[in-house]
Formats: sequence, C-alpha cells, structure tokens
Amino acid sequence: MSVIPASKSYSKLDYLRLMLLSREGDRREGILLRQSKGWFQVSGMGHEALGAFTFALTEDDYVFPYYRDRAIMLARGLTNYELALAYFAKRESSSGGRQMPGHYSSREHNVFSVCTPTGGSLIPACGAAWSMKLTGKDSVAFASVGDAASRQGEFYEALAFAVQEKLPLIIAVEDNKYGISTPTEKFLPFNLGIINPDHIVKIDGRQSDTVFEAGQTAVARAKSGEGPTLLWCDIDRLSSHTSSDDHRVYRKLEDIEEMAHRDPIRLLSEELIKSGELTEADFAKMQEDVVKQVDEDYLKAEKQQDPLASETLYFNFGEDAPAEAPPIQTGRQTMVATINQVFRKALESDPKIVFFGEDIEDPKGGVFGLTKGLSESFPKQVFNSPLAEATIMGAAVGMASYGMKPVFELQFIDFIAPGWNQITANMSTLRWRTFDQWKCPCVIYAPYGAYLPGGSLWHSQANEAYLAHTPGLKVAIPSTPEDAAGLFWTAIHGDDPHFILIPKHIFRKQMDVSSVEPVPFGKAKVVKEGSDVTLVTWGNCLELADEAATKLASECSVEIIDLRSIVPCDYETITKSVEKTGRLVVVHEDNRTGGFGQTVIAEMTRIPDRWNLFLSPPQLVAREDVHIGYNPIYEYAALPDVGQVVDAIRVTME
Repeated sequence: MSVIPASKSYSKLDYLRLMLLSREGDRREGILLRQSKGWFQVSGMGHEALGAFTFALTEDDYVFPYYRDRAIMLARGLTNYELALAYFAKRESSSGGRQMPGHYSSREHNVFSVCTPTGGSLIPACGAAWSMKLTGKDSVAFASVGDAASRQGEFYEALAFAVQEKLPLIIAVEDNKYGISTPTEKFLPFNLGIINPDHIVKIDGRQSDTVFEAGQTAVARAKSGEGPTLLWCDIDRLSSHTSSDDHRVYRKLEDIEEMAHRDPIRLLSEELIKSGELTEADFAKMQEDVVKQVDEDYLKAEKQQDPLASETLYFNFGEDAPAEAPPIQTGRQTMVATINQVFRKALESDPKIVFFGEDIEDPKGGVFGLTKGLSESFPKQVFNSPLAEATIMGAAVGMASYGMKPVFELQFIDFIAPGWNQITANMSTLRWRTFDQWKCPCVIYAPYGAYLPGGSLWHSQANEAYLAHTPGLKVAIPSTPEDAAGLFWTAIHGDDPHFILIPKHIFRKQMDVSSVEPVPFGKAKVVKEGSDVTLVTWGNCLELADEAATKLASECSVEIIDLRSIVPCDYETITKSVEKTGRLVVVHEDNRTGGFGQTVIAEMTRIPDRWNLFLSPPQLVAREDVHIGYNPIYEYAALPDVGQVVDAIRVTME
C-alpha cells in the first residue's frame, strides 16, 4: 500500500487543510520560540504547495528533503505531533533530540535524514536511485534543495551522475530567490547558461495542482527509464531565513507585502472559494480546526520526556557482526593478492555488495590491481566511478541507506578531501543523529602512506588522525595480508562505515599467509612479546619496530603491539603490556602534531592508575610536521627511521 493510496486522488480541498496545518505549525513554533520554549526554528512558509509532489510517490519511493519541507513531510505521512516532538527536541522525536527542527527523518516513510549543509543529500539520493535501478525496483528517489545550493559542487556532481546513469531521480530546486540574505538570481546555473535547458522543467511552485502534475510527469519519466528530472520551482520565502535572521533588514517592505499576495494558501483558498468548492465560513472553520489540532499537538509534545544525558554515546557504532572466515588460499603471497581474494569471495556471497571506484574495472582493475578480474566476473556489481570523490562518498551513503553493501575505492587516501562533506555531514553522523533509525554500512578503502619513493605530496599521506577525529567511523590499518583479509571481511559484514587504509610500502611484499580469520575492529595484536618496553605501532612502521627490537635484543626486551584498528582503539591490550614493561614508545608515519600517537599517549597517561605504571615518560616517534617531497631524499628525511625508534626506546630505558 502506498503512503497516498492509489485509490485516493489528489484533492485540492484536502491539500488546503494540509497547507494550513504546515503554516500553523510554523507560526506556532515562532510563538513558542519567543516564549523561550525552544532554541531555534526554520520556517517553510511559502513552500507549502510543494508538498503536492508527494502525492505522486509510493511508499517504496525515497524522499531526501530540505529543511523547509514541512508540508512535504506532512503529505508524506509524518504527523504534526511528530514535528512538534522534533521542535522540542524530545527523546521520542525522530532524532532523539539530536537534530535541529526542520531536520526531518523517518525510516518508516523512507524519508532520509536532513543534514544542515544544503545540497548534502543530493548525491546520497543518487546512490539510492542507483540502487533502485541495479535491483530492478520500480521506484524513484525524490530530492529537494534550496536555490542557493545549486552553486555547490555536489549539486553538479549529482546532476551529472544522474544523467550519466539515467537514474530514476527527481530533484526539486526550491527557488525562493535568497540564500539567507543574498539574492541568488545572478548565481543560478540556468541563468548562467551552464545547465542544459533540456534537463530543467520550470514550474510555479505556488500552485499545488501544478506541482502535483509536474510530480506525476517526472515520476512517469523516471519509471520509464528516461532518467532524472530537474524541477525548478518558482516560490517565495514568506519568512526570515531562520529564527536567528530578520529579513526586514535586507528586504524592502513593499517586496514583503507583494509576496503576501502570492501566498500559496491564499491562492488556493481564493481559487476554491471562487469555484464554489469552499465557502468563506468553511474556510474559517478549517482554520479554526487546524489551530485547535496544533494547540493539542504542541501541548502534548511539550510534556514528553527529554533526552537522557546517559544516552549521549548511544549509537555511535553498532556491533561488528560475527562472520565465518573467508575461504582464502594460504601460502606465500602479497597483500594485494589476498585482498583481491576477499573481494571475490564477498561478491560471490552477496549480490547486494557493489564495488565502485576510479579505474577499478578490468582490464586495469584498480591502480594497484586490488580489483583485478572482478568486473569480468561480476559485471553487475563492479563499476568505474567518475573522478569525483564526493560522488563516491555520497553514493556510498545513499546505497548503504537503501540496503546495499557498498565497498568503494579511493585511488589514494590523499584524495579524500573532495568527499569530506559527505563523510562528516552524512556518513559518520547518520546512525547517531537518527537515534539508530538509519544506518550506513559501507567500506571505504584506499592506498595509504609513504616509504615508497615517487609519491610526493598527494600520494604519500598518512592521515588516519583526520578520520579518527570524526565520531562514527571505524578506521583500520593492516600490516599483514592476513589482517587485511580479516579486517575487510569483518567490515563488509558490519553495519557501520569502515575505513581501511592499506599501506603502499608493503602492498607487494611477499608474506606467509597461514590462516585467515575475521579480525574485529578494536582488537590489537601482540606481534612480539617482551618485558622491558611496550612499542605500539601500525601499518608501514611495523617493519621499523621489528628492526629496532632486533637491534636492541642484547640491551632490552621489546614487546611490539600492532594496533591494527585505530578506531575503536584497544587501550586494554596496551595497558596490559605497560603493566608488565612500565615503558611506552609509539611509532607512526603521520604528523607528530595532532597524530594519533599523541592520542594514544594522552589516553595512557590521563588516568592515574595508568600514569602510575610508567617508569619513564612515553616517547613518540613520528613524521615531523612537514610534507612528503618527491625526491626520495626529502621523503626519507621526513619519515621516522629505525635509528629514531632505537633512540626512543633507549630514552625510556634511562
């Protein structure tokens, strides 16, 4: 059954009431805010007619809304009471009180959670639409956005991806002429002639029947395989940008008064009264009933339970699902070969697993051959991406939210920056901000690190600290083929975003693979037992640690811990080791300042019971705060070496 049953035709009279309900909710929140009952409000006044789009959708369709889409939410099936709970940030609201009002979400109604960075939902909408197409679903994704966001890079990436793949996607641009206080006319892409006019359908967004008809046409186009529709909706923002804004500062009074004559509620009510479908008395009664309902809803919502401080940490992560070991061949092999086997077994096991990345299709099979042979064997699951990291990250969010299992490659972790908005705005926050309603199970992997001359500034970064600083991401760096296979297998079967950074230096190093087991995130490995010094490291630097321990074998006994997982971090294993040794050295190739090694040392020394274990100050061996140069002289001068590790160990022994 659809949210709007197929047997129920669009009714202007019913929709007028819905618009009144949306308007009164906005008005009431403004009053409550002035009474200091709330902290913030974003209004959808003037945008109410756009809710008629929703009548063209079914329950299997997905909606990626904009924060002014109160009417769209009501039309979709959310209740005014639910919106009232969100305004008061109550525990039973869609976000558990973690999101601002206007940041709608409903897993029940397939309404994707709104993020504040405008336009941030467009590429995830592409990911959902692509999933629909790949799985043969007769569904569409509908996304809305403000006109100011049409100048963001993600807007263009979303449009390009949707056109390229002929996705069943509808994008509605709500053109209210302002980006907060800045008039947008001179910024709009179609005014600049940089969007194909064939991809734009301009409509009057103040007329609900026009909106409904445009929605029907766009849905029919999407379901027939003709691709996306970009609906450009001419509307007015009848209020200030938010409760922290006053549009009278930058708008002329006469312009504000003129807009009131184009009020969509006024236009529809006058039309219905003129046609005889509604009387003045009926309209007054309708308004009275709406006010009464809003009174009841907000009074009831205000009395509900507030969030619990004890639940602040809830839903940062889920639990890694137990998984049987992948049937990987043993023997001497490279990390690349082992990972490739894991990928193949994963693709064989689940058709919902999709690989997406730059140059990952055959014959190239990825820059380092990690996906060699996979697209030939699984042409419906392995795809080349455009050179667009925001598209890669955003599509992962949308596909994961839809129920797919995306495993996406970045050519180098150095290139992550263009996708950073999707990582911080959506991927890392989705589970937490929706109180576990939405999840984002995906795996993002990339070559990582230096100690391989020729990489220079943009192919040699070790930037795990950036990711570790972002709550909601699990981050791992394997040092052996076995651990790489085990971490990937765990990540693929998990329901959180997992980042796996693969050290380039040991990509092609032949190593013995005796057995492969799933490796849980948050579990370090004691590589070498010792009694005098605890050395914690990961990735490429495991080699340095081993060489240093060998050189000092006659002087002291070094216990080496391969952290493997950066987030979660296994402080328990480190603590157990320091209880024995009383000394700690941390080695990594990331920057000294702000690197994760500083985090490890800070965590190990902040608790008195741990602090009291130390016989000497912990030492950090790290790259100095400098970039990696192209000439190997620069590279190795910047990076930690065995001599530095030896010196650090000796300092702890003094």
